[in-house]
Amino acid sequence: MEPLDQGKLPTHLAIIMDGNGRWAQQRMLKRIVGHQRGAETVKMVVEQSSQLGIKYLTLFAFSSENWSRPAIEVRALMTLLKKYIRHETARMMRNNIRYNVIGNRSELPDDVNQTLDEAIQETAANTGMVLTLALSYGGRQEISMAAARLARDITAGVLKHEDVTVDTFSGYLDTGGLPDPDFLIRTSGEMRISNFLLWQLAYTELYFTDINWPDFTINELHKALADFQSRERRFGKTSDQIISTKAYASR
Repeated sequence: MEPLDQGKLPTHLAIIMDGNGRWAQQRMLKRIVGHQRGAETVKMVVEQSSQLGIKYLTLFAFSSENWSRPAIEVRALMTLLKKYIRHETARMMRNNIRYNVIGNRSELPDDVNQTLDEAIQETAANTGMVLTLALSYGGRQEISMAAARLARDITAGVLKHEDVTVDTFSGYLDTGGLPDPDFLIRTSGEMRISNFLLWQLAYTELYFTDINWPDFTINELHKALADFQSRERRFGKTSDQIISTKAYASR
């Protein structure tokens, strides 16, 4: 297992959990079996991230485009999601983890929303890692809805148009109050972000692996985090400027 520097872990880790269906098809299994195995990987990554001290973990669990999948698969995914939330809430409490949800929840079934509400309420006082599930989520949709909310507030006189800044707009997003991700992992070999956190990923370090999500192990997680720790994050500055800033801060 890759050794990790506890002082250089990402504050906010985001993951596109891809490859459940392909994992199942490669083994001549039903796609839902891949999703079930993927849920086991979720448990490991959540617990390991919390133990490592990562403060925010955001998982792309169900996209706005996933509604176009076969109805039987969508129903199975909703059932699996509800089962996961119910079974894992006790573990969240033991590990001091707080649930959060982003996305268009109005499209989710009522029973799923009720389960989510109960889990969010039960874990609300927890002070450890924030686990955000992106459900019925799309980045473009999030930005357009944020723009609509912002426009309404300007029209109502709550906000002046000259007061609109990057930080102001960020507060209207579903992720308002959360820091932008430092690191994004995507599994299964696809090298795109698929309408996920389009605004928030502006300066995020990206990591792609060919491994399908059900086969993503603790070792693979540590390998990815070690790769993150090897990178220099400049945010538009030069390497010399970063070195100078670090030298000044260490005085």
